[in-house]
Amino acid sequence: MKQNHPVVLFDGICNYCNSWVNFAIRNDKNARLRFATLQSATGQKLKEKYGVAPTVDSVILIDNDRAYTYSDAALRIAKYLRWPAKALYALIIVPAFIRQPIYKWIARNRYKWFGKKDACMVPSAEIRGRFL
Repeated sequence: MKQNHPVVLFDGICNYCNSWVNFAIRNDKNARLRFATLQSATGQKLKEKYGVAPTVDSVILIDNDRAYTYSDAALRIAKYLRWPAKALYALIIVPAFIRQPIYKWIARNRYKWFGKKDACMVPSAEIRGRFL
């Protein structure tokens, strides 16, 4: 079954991840992206459905019936944002063997550098419909 909207799975307790999700929500002028935390039942079901390794604990994008992880996910999310954030997608031309280690290094250190919450974010009433 194909998803009607691209779905962003993210670490709901990560301050850095929550900041990026809020940024994406503000810059997705057509409200195409949908969101779910990795910690949720929906997030876990989607990871399993799309064969995403259990060790992936960072952003995942499910788009056109395919799952993207790490920098591939982050950069493809940028396609859905308004200008100038959309320009980040141009970094997709950087080979994955360069992008992925940098992304994974940031992801590995995100709690140390940015902290984490005790619980997943609770979306406001205005954006609740965009969360699965």
